Amino acid sequence: MGLTKKNILITGLPGVGKTTIIKKLSEELRKFHPVGFYTEEIREKGIRKGFKLIGLDGGEGILSHVDVKSTYTVGKYKVDINSFENFIDSIPFFDHTISFIIIDEIGKMECLSEKFTKLMKVILDSEKLVAATIALRGIGLIEEIKKRDDIKSFEITPSNRESILFEILSDVKRLLT
Repeated sequence: MGLTKKNILITGLPGVGKTTIIKKLSEELRKFHPVGFYTEEIREKGIRKGFKLIGLDGGEGILSHVDVKSTYTVGKYKVDINSFENFIDSIPFFDHTISFIIIDEIGKMECLSEKFTKLMKVILDSEKLVAATIALRGIGLIEEIKKRDDIKSFEITPSNRESILFEILSDVKRLLT
């Protein structure tokens, strides 16, 4: 039969709806008690100033902001590595009762954290089911993850958003039951 593809990756252009799909997955699959996080824009007077992290448990953290003091930058955003690492430390990824992990996203900002890159390798190698968004293009960890044998990848486009959500939901339910 071969290797079970228990790591689900959702990719696509920025703004296509990857985070929306992750949020819908976490709502639809709440009964499986997933852990993880998604990202949201921080907007001030209609202008995007950064990104915050929202834990599926309701916790929050800052990923990046134009006004953060940091030597790590992606575009105009300064990445707050300490805040990000403290945030991911608060998520019980390896609790024995957890079987489903949701990550939004494996992207350039997140990959600046060595702790995150190590964590992702361990999570993807674990027995736990993972649904994660990942940058469409990227080097290093992003490229490495996409080459794994145990991933199933979905590329979101404006025309397939709804159908892909149902396909991912059915895959996850099949793997979790």
